[in-house]
Amino acid sequence: MTRFLEAFSTLITDMSTQANPVLVKLLATFALLLVYLSLRRIAVAVVRKRIQDHAREYVAGKTIGYFMGFISILLLIKIWFGQIQGLAAYFGILSAGLAIAFQDPLINLAGWIFITTRTPFILGDRIEIGEHKGDVVDIRLFQFSVIEVGNWVKAEQSTGRIIHIPNAWTFRHSTANYTRGFNFIWDEIAVTVTFESNWAAAKEILSRIAGSHTAIQSEYAMQELRKAASQYLIQFEQLTPIVWTSVVDSGVTLTMRYLCEPRKRRSTASAIWEEILAIFAERKDIDFAYPTTRFYDNVIEGKKEARAQAPEK
Repeated sequence: MTRFLEAFSTLITDMSTQANPVLVKLLATFALLLVYLSLRRIAVAVVRKRIQDHAREYVAGKTIGYFMGFISILLLIKIWFGQIQGLAAYFGILSAGLAIAFQDPLINLAGWIFITTRTPFILGDRIEIGEHKGDVVDIRLFQFSVIEVGNWVKAEQSTGRIIHIPNAWTFRHSTANYTRGFNFIWDEIAVTVTFESNWAAAKEILSRIAGSHTAIQSEYAMQELRKAASQYLIQFEQLTPIVWTSVVDSGVTLTMRYLCEPRKRRSTASAIWEEILAIFAERKDIDFAYPTTRFYDNVIEGKKEARAQAPEK
């Protein structure tokens, strides 16, 4: 690169001594623009040919563009201002002032370096940073963009809005990644049945339903689990679905806990609820609990051994 700059400087100097300096600089700028566009097109074509993954292709194209743009700026400075070495002191003072005046953009630039080198997330990942949650669709020098999920839409479905977030947020906020490492999340569905229902049978039914809809069924899921265990200290005592039992005011609550893919959370819950409704509708001994008002006479309805004494008349 140094030899190239020296040769380019010698060429510009020779041309300047034989023609109008301004005209020479304009022609050199035009030539540099053509070379930049040609080399960038060639580089992008090579990247597309060699890299099949779209996310990696996107990042590689962006990086090449930034690098070539930086070199082009150096060459433009060489064309219009002469020796780069003579400008070192000037740029040193200027950079100190710019560092104070443009503190936020510089932090955003540092954030871009962190994102590209440490890769806390890549294109396509679903993340949550600060109060925003969404799928990453673009990563640039000063900001990254996500398609928002959640907010007023339930079950983390897309809202359709694109949110642009400064790269500096990666230093100021914790980043939760749904799809890196272990590509599954735990979800829960609570089903409440009346005290009079056969809650044990209901629990067995829910366990069977959760088992048929859990994401940990294929070899792909097991490979993802082994991959996550090799990268992070992730230890799961139980991956199979489980149904927990608790009591609330209106009845017995059976909470299904199962693994699902982050982007299939709503569709999986919908399929589970449809199956629960269909099966419970056929059972005569199971009924859903909901807020009701009833009068309970312990003297008549209570267990014989635990009944209260009837008041004397």
